[in-house]
Amino acid sequence: MSKKKSWREKLTENKGLPKVIQCENKDEYHPRWGLKAGDKFVIPAPTEVDEIMKKVEKGKLITIDEIRRILAKKHKTTSACPMTTGIFAWLAANAAEEEREQGNENITPYWRTLKTKGELNPKYPGGVEAQKKYLESEGYKVIQKGKKWIVENYEKFLMKP
Repeated sequence: MSKKKSWREKLTENKGLPKVIQCENKDEYHPRWGLKAGDKFVIPAPTEVDEIMKKVEKGKLITIDEIRRILAKKHKTTSACPMTTGIFAWLAANAAEEEREQGNENITPYWRTLKTKGELNPKYPGGVEAQKKYLESEGYKVIQKGKKWIVENYEKFLMKP
């Protein structure tokens, strides 16, 4: 019976990524991505997403969309896959918590990575409550908007690429 992989092991398994894909026709990829025939997009490697998240210093925030823009620029593509970028941010968050549990204090500050429009990510370790606690401890004001929790005026704190 094989041993279950750690979050860190999962994060470092790039499995042939990053991969740049060219859209062959307008119906091939989701229209919300803003892609048309001939455009290229990148499916990033999990380690690339983690590297970007690691660079977000105290006092700064980043969104998944900003990470996607950085990846697209790096790979000279129109866009980066929103689904895999989000999944890899979640993977990085779990790997960071795993490292914290092992006594490592220098972890990826995943709580500073927000979803679109400054929304907290309920899929991060500890859910919205834990992310809210970390953000408030760094001085951010977290407010509820409907069913979602967001960082108030998050745009003011976005990391400059």
